[in-house]
Amino acid sequence: MNISFLLNLLGYLGLGLVLLGAGRAAQLFLRGRLARGYIWLAIGGLILMGIRQVASQGVLALKPNEVAVIFNTDTGDFSPPRYGGLGLISPVSQQATVYDISQQNYTMVNATNAQDAAAGVQGDDSIQGRTIDGQDVWVGVTILYSVDPNAETLNNLHIRWGENYQLNFIRPTTRSIIRDVVSRYRASELYSELRVEMEGEIESLVAAILTREGFILTDFLVRGIRFSEQFTQAVENKLQAEQEALEASFQVQREQQLAEQQRVRARGVADSTIFQAQAEALRLVSQQIASNPALIQYLYVQNLSDNVDVLALVPSNSPFLFDFDALMQQTNPDFVAPVVPQSSIAPEGTPEAAPAQEGGG
Repeated sequence: MNISFLLNLLGYLGLGLVLLGAGRAAQLFLRGRLARGYIWLAIGGLILMGIRQVASQGVLALKPNEVAVIFNTDTGDFSPPRYGGLGLISPVSQQATVYDISQQNYTMVNATNAQDAAAGVQGDDSIQGRTIDGQDVWVGVTILYSVDPNAETLNNLHIRWGENYQLNFIRPTTRSIIRDVVSRYRASELYSELRVEMEGEIESLVAAILTREGFILTDFLVRGIRFSEQFTQAVENKLQAEQEALEASFQVQREQQLAEQQRVRARGVADSTIFQAQAEALRLVSQQIASNPALIQYLYVQNLSDNVDVLALVPSNSPFLFDFDALMQQTNPDFVAPVVPQSSIAPEGTPEAAPAQEGGG
């Protein structure tokens, strides 16, 4: 059976006896009769109530998540803390202060109702800070923590901050740290990827200070960061301009790609046209050569240098490769082919005739 229930039952019983004894004694007294029995009954009830009061101060019934700090009023020091379960203290010389050592939370956000506040202050309780470039920033956070049950740290916590440690320590310390860290960043940095770095820096500082003062930080949650309307609008305008510039850049790239494709296509068409023209030219040349075989001979002679003797290119002992008469006639219409005597042409393999000796010798 719960000790608290027994103490309460004892108190109610004593109160009932007091009311019953005092009531009956008053009735008998009005009738002129003695009521010693009822008077003693009322006195007994008072004694039970006194016992209940003393017992409630001397008996500690602690839950598993509770621990009691025991302060000795006669010596001014502390006795070992009492943990979950039933314990006894001297109601005259000792004072017990019970602390909850389960996980707790304290929230500072822009809360519109008590549920959003979650153990914090209802309304806009977010922390206002100012960045290094002068922009106002509002940070909403939730701190998850617990009281360190260690005896020494628990006694120090009781001395320094007392039972109202949330408002005396948790709240002002956290707000001060957040303002200090925010002042090291630019607003644009907190609007981008450096927000995570800022959150980690705040959590490290809060954890160190809470540990020093007898608390254990479980987690530190940044619920949100708000900027001024002017800054938010400026950032949105900048992002929109960057998006438009990026789209314009993509459009230019697409147009350049289309232009390059058109240029390649046009070059292909031109190359195809040139190839067809060359093929047609070759066909016409082939047709002309077929109809006029002497054309090749004529072009050959036309491309010879002016100081080249056509006849010198032909070996004397070889048959003619070209029709020189026809060639020379094409080159010079007044040309008359010379007559070469047959006797001056030595047969192949015979010595040429010796020239006649001058003077008939």
